[in-house]
Order: sequence, then C-alpha cells, then structure tokens
Amino acid sequence: MRVNLQYIVLVIMTFLLVGLYACDDNTDPNSNATVETLTTEENADEETSDSNNNSTDEVTQAEDIEDLFNQVKNNSPTSERIQALRDIAMHYYWYGGDLKVAEEEIFKGITLHGDYDVVEQAFRLASEIDPYDTDLKYSLASTQILQKKIPEALQTYEEILKFDDKHFNAQLMHTIYSKVEDNEEDYQAGFDRLKELDEQKAAAYEEKIELVETITKEELVTEIPTDLPETDHAFVVLGYALSEDGEMEETLLERLKVAKDAAETYPDSKIIVTGGVPKKGITEADVMFDWLTENGIEEERIFKEDRATDTVENALFSMEIIDEEDIQDITIISSATHMQRALTIFNEVNQMMEKKGDEQTDRDISNIVYMDFESNEEAGNVSKDEELVIYRDLIRATGIWQFPGAQR
Repeated sequence: MRVNLQYIVLVIMTFLLVGLYACDDNTDPNSNATVETLTTEENADEETSDSNNNSTDEVTQAEDIEDLFNQVKNNSPTSERIQALRDIAMHYYWYGGDLKVAEEEIFKGITLHGDYDVVEQAFRLASEIDPYDTDLKYSLASTQILQKKIPEALQTYEEILKFDDKHFNAQLMHTIYSKVEDNEEDYQAGFDRLKELDEQKAAAYEEKIELVETITKEELVTEIPTDLPETDHAFVVLGYALSEDGEMEETLLERLKVAKDAAETYPDSKIIVTGGVPKKGITEADVMFDWLTENGIEEERIFKEDRATDTVENALFSMEIIDEEDIQDITIISSATHMQRALTIFNEVNQMMEKKGDEQTDRDISNIVYMDFESNEEAGNVSKDEELVIYRDLIRATGIWQFPGAQR
C-alpha cells in the first residue's frame, strides 16, 4: 500500500512538472511576440509621434474636461468653480470639444452651435457667479467679438463701465467697436471719455486708428517692386495653417511663389519664414524653409521663426529676429486678404520694438501680396468683418489681452 501511494504521488508530480513546462512553452513565444510588437510600436511612435501623442492628449483632455465639469457641478468652493469655468473656456477655445457633453453637463437648456458658444457660456456663467469680476465680463465680451456679435459685446462693455466707470480698456473697446458699427456719435463720445481717463493713452490710440485708416486706403503691391533697398533688408513670409498631415495648402504655396520671385530679384535680402502650429511634427516655418531651399534659395539667407501661433506672434517673434540681425527695412509677403491686418500689426509691433531699444527707428514696412481677390479695387473695399478683425488684433498687439491673464 505504501509503494502504491508513493507511486501515485510520483505520477502526480510528473504530470504537474510537464504541465508547467508546457505552460512555459506556450508563454515564451507570446512573450517574445509581445516584446517585438512593443519594439515595433516604439519605432512607429518616433515616426508618427504627433498622431499618437494627439490620441493620448485627447484621452487626457477628455479626462481633464470631465474633472472641470464636475468641479462646476459638485458645489466646489466659489473660486474653484470660477477657475474651472475659465479652464473650460480656454480648453474649448484652443482644442474644441464635444458640444453635446457640454450641454448635458453644465449648459442645460442652451443649444450650442460651436466651440466659441461654450467659451461664451462659460464666461457668462462665471460672471454670474462673481458679477464684480470685470475680467470675466471682459473675457465674455471678447468671445462675443470673436463671434462677430458686436451689439452684444457693446452691451457687455457698458455693463463693465457701470461697475467701473474708469475701466480704460472697456471704454476703449466700446469706442472702437462703435466705430466699426458706424456709430459716429458713440465713437466721438467714447474718445472724449478716454481723454478724460488718460489723455496721453487716448491720443496714442487715436494715432493707431488713423494708421489703420491709412493702411486700408493704400493700394496693395502685386508685383515685385524695383525700388526696395539693396542692403539691410528682409522679406517676411507669413505662414498659413497646414493640413492635418503637415502638408501645405494652396494659399501658402502661392505666398512662397511670390517670396521666391522676390528673393531672386533681391539676392542680398534676407528671408524670414514665420509660422509655428506643428502638424505631424512639422511647422509652417519648416515647410516654407524646405520649399524655398528646394527651389534654389540659399538656406543661409533664410531664418526660421517656428513659434508663432497667429499674426500677432508672427510680428512679435519676427521683429526680434529683425532686431538681432540689424535689419533696417522689411517687406511683408502674404495674401491680399490678410495683408492690411498684417501691416497694421507689424507697424504696431515695430513701435513697441523702438520702446525696447531697437536702434532702427525709421523702418520702412512695405508689402507684396499674393492676390486672392478678384482685383485690387475689391481688395480696397474692407468689409465690416475684416475691419473688426484688424482692430481686434491691433488691440492685442498693443498689449491688451483678449482674455485677461489667460490668452492674448
């Protein structure tokens, strides 16, 4: 009996060992396959990092926005609810988001038609929570301007002035957008009030408005001029949004064709290509640099400015290069539909650079356009919408932020 029991135990142990070995055999190939798969994916990550990072970012952003919605809903302290609403506004401003989720979570009963609607409603709700915070109201008005809701924005600026009748920026905005609305009476009354608040600043803004009127009346340049400076001169080529695959759109290609012709006509001029906003790891400046060098322009002539996210930053960051390189005069290259705004902003930033100590105080800022209007006459007819955008970005370029403390 004892022998039989030992025999049985021995048989059982043998079966267990064989089973374990079999398990190891089955696991090893899969483990190797898993390692190989991960290695392949790591290589793919390097090649398509933007795509995969975007997927990861989207998950993270979705989790973050859900946390923000919960802070607003769950009766958090006042300051936390207001900050959550600010963050929701900036999230939808920069990245967009699910409108249905926003409606269901905190904007019940409101039909949201676009991301800016979420931004507007977030600042509206925040300003209801703290009606004394004029920065929240100012941000609300800025969102209304982004959506071209000028009458609503004017009402919001008026509300700010009821809380603080010495709020220079709100009075300035009300004055300028009254002008855009062709309300001459409110425009003149607004400037009278601005002069009472700060005569020097009011006079400076009057000059800026006069500059806009001068620029919008000037004829745009469609051919390469024959009288540009031969030395200490640069062409500044403004970028245009890339496709999601990091490819150039036709608008940018046409601007580059103008830049190539200009660079060949003036072989001693430098070229600044400006534009960030990477897609698939490629910035607007990258594709412009590559296209120009592939088409015969020497790379040592070209300076890449690859941080700008909009026209104001095109000007800010390009002018830093211009200052560092001791460039006297510049010629902006862009589309006709964009040029009047670009000239306004670059002139404003140039004045700021003088205050910073730029020694080139008498800088000429000229232009060459890719004509995307039917005619120069059409280009000279500035629409109300374009006038609004010109003034909006001019104000941003003067240092007044659209969303105080959050976004220029």
